[in-house]
Amino acid sequence: MTKNEQDEHFDPVADHPDVAELGYEQARDELADVVKRLEAGGLPLEDSLSLWERGEALAAVCERHLAGARERVDRALAAVEEPGEDR
Repeated sequence: MTKNEQDEHFDPVADHPDVAELGYEQARDELADVVKRLEAGGLPLEDSLSLWERGEALAAVCERHLAGARERVDRALAAVEEPGEDR
């Protein structure tokens, strides 16, 4: 498997299944906390890596929520547009 194939199949949420259950706001808030802790520094390397991995999972969950919201908005807009109407 090439690096690009690995990147395409990488799912950071798989190692943090509890993150998958979070709503957008919860994941966003925890991600902000993770960033603050990492920026503050002072953690052992292994703790920093674990925290970074959790942050990646939280970011992926946020992105999934946002993608779902975009799809809902697109569907709603498409449903109200008249066929053949120029915009």
